[in-house]
Formats: sequence, C-alpha cells, structure tokens
Amino acid sequence: MEGSTGRKFNVGGVWLDQPFSIRRLGHFGFNMADVEKGLAFYRDLIGFQVSDPLDFRNVLPDPAICDGIENTTGYFMRHGNDHHSFVVFPRPIMNRLAGGHAPPEVTVNQITWQVGSLREVGDATDWFDEQKIFMPRRGRDTPGSNWHAYPMDPEGHTNELYYGMEQIGWDGLSKPPESKARGFMEKPDLPQIPEYQEVDQFRDQGVDLYSGYRHEETAPAIYDVGGISLPRPYKITRIGPVRLFVDDMDSMLSYYAGMLGLSITEEIVYDGHRCVFLRANTDHHSIALYPIALRETLGLSSHSTCMSFGIQVGSYQQLRDALAYLADKGAETKHLPEELSPGIDYSAYVMDPDGHLLQFYWYMEQVGWDGRPRPASERRKTVDPWPEALEPMSDVYGGETFLGPLG
Repeated sequence: MEGSTGRKFNVGGVWLDQPFSIRRLGHFGFNMADVEKGLAFYRDLIGFQVSDPLDFRNVLPDPAICDGIENTTGYFMRHGNDHHSFVVFPRPIMNRLAGGHAPPEVTVNQITWQVGSLREVGDATDWFDEQKIFMPRRGRDTPGSNWHAYPMDPEGHTNELYYGMEQIGWDGLSKPPESKARGFMEKPDLPQIPEYQEVDQFRDQGVDLYSGYRHEETAPAIYDVGGISLPRPYKITRIGPVRLFVDDMDSMLSYYAGMLGLSITEEIVYDGHRCVFLRANTDHHSIALYPIALRETLGLSSHSTCMSFGIQVGSYQQLRDALAYLADKGAETKHLPEELSPGIDYSAYVMDPDGHLLQFYWYMEQVGWDGRPRPASERRKTVDPWPEALEPMSDVYGGETFLGPLG
C-alpha cells in the first residue's frame, strides 16, 4: 500500500499514513523560572492537584546538572484520574538538559499525544528513527507509567506519543515509589505484562501499595459546582488547545500534519498572517500555529514561543464564575482577538507568573464525519457584556467527556 511517505501502515486493521493514530491531547506543561511560584499558581489558584513531586537531584544520572539551582523539584499535576495532565518543571534544569536542542524561549515542557496501544508506540519509535526525527527519550516514564516516544518538532518543542497512563482512583494515591522499577529507558520488547500483574509483583515483594503521594487540598470546599461542594467555583474538565508561535510555518505543518498525522481543520489570515488550526479527534483544534511576528503585534512576552494553553471548564456558568473568582484573587487577565481562536466563542485569558497565557473556555466546536468545520458565518458572535445564559449550539457539551466525579 502506498501513502504520503511511500507506504501505508496497518494500525489495528486500518491502513493509515502513520503507524499510529493520535486520539487526543493527553498532557502538557511549562518550564518555569520560579517553579515554586508556578506551583502556588497552578495548584492553589487554578486548582490542579499534585499527583507526584519529582526532585531532579535524585533522578538524573548526573546530579551536577542541578548545581547552583535553588529549586530542583518539578510537579506532576492532574485535573481528573490521569496521573498527570499538566506539569510545572524548573526551567534552569530543563534548559541544561535540552543541550542546545531547544532554544531558551521554548518554555513548553512537552506536548503529549495519546495513541491507542503500546504497539503503536513501538511502531512510532521505529518510524521516527527512520524519518531521522530526534528523540531525546523513549521507553516508559515513572511517575505516570506511560509508555512513550519523544519526537521533537523542527523548532525544539518536545512532543510525546504515549500509550496508557497511571490512573489515580478513589483514594487519591499515586503508585508507590517502588513502581519506578518498571520504568524503561529504551523501546521495550512486546508484549509486556499487564499493569495488574505489576501490582501483584509489588505486593509479593512486600511493597506498601498505599505509600504513594496524595494531594492535600487546603482551600475550603465552599462553592456549589453542579451539586458538589468544591474549593473553586468551577471544575477543569479538559486541557488544550495548545497555541504556538512558529518561525517556519511550512516545516511545522510538515511535522504536525505529515509526521504526527493531525488533521488541518481551518486556516485564517489575521492582519496579513497565516494561522493554521489542527485537530486530533473531533475538537475543532488541539493545536494552533501562528507566525512568530504576531507575538509582538499582540503585545505578548518574547520569552516564550507559547501563545496560550487552554483550560476547559464544565459549563458557561462555570466559566463566568471562574473569571469572577480569578479576578477577585488578583489574577492578571489579557484580551486577545476572538478571530484567533475559531471554534471557541466565549473565553478569556489569565496570565501565570512567567507571563504564559491560559485560555479559559467552556465550548469547543466539534468536527464530524465529513471533516468540515462550521462556516464562520454560522458561529456564535460574542457580545459584551456577556449574557447570563446562552442559546445552545448543535454540538453543545460535545466532544471528550470528563470521567469520574467532579471532586
């Protein structure tokens, strides 16, 4: 079978142009100048829960990389049952580890895409090697237990393809520290044992299965969110999209569409600049690419190639309540033209301590079987002041569903 790279790949009985199929944006993170300020912002204010701290002095082959750096601990965080959906890592350490493969203004820790099986990860690893895509890591991470390959994009952003993720259940505990024994630094042989057998092995070795990390919430649960008392008047239900400023649009599209297999949903021209929106699954876009020249035009910090990172909450009412809450807590906000995020109507941007923007929103347009987005003329037009309630769109509450209790 012939494909865009000269052949087709059998992925679970379906012929595809890549030996894998990305199902969703899985997790994301920032490398921050002051990781403790980042922790306070994303945990205490925004509401991500810490699933595991990681002191790099204890895990790097060469601890001297941490010399002269005061804060050497990074934090894995979650909004649902996945072990992590967001990370905050110390930028000085990550810049040293990049070893020149990423410029300092790449403050994105990684952009992580979930595929459907461990075999897809293994086949992707071989394929990226064949395509001469630089991969700083491969194997299996702990904490998190996700099997992965790390292909970097042409401009130094680390991407990760992974299968599986440690799930944190009703007790809120991550896996015990001894689970790192099942970490891999190379592509694993297949098949691997299932996770329940790993747990059996730990138990037989006398490992305390309840010795993992548990997030302790300090804010009182005083807000009624959909009938559950929570510490904030909203629930994070999904992450993304990721918005990047790029130098070479064509090479970045060749990577994200041609190598990773993401679908181009829509292109717009804003102030003379070509902007491209790509999706995994049915969301209008999971990642968006903008020319770097727009960064100064929009008045954004030159320290980062990330324009914004999306945080979806459970409803329009939660969005209104979230923005009021964050404003009351002194969060800095910024306005960006809504034309730059087609497929999202009501949203607002909040700035973190390093100047990264978080786009809070509640609705994402869904793309159906024919692969066509809604015509711009049929999209909802936002008005100011925001109305108390909205008329529904045909795809309201569509897309990936938040699994598990709200709190």
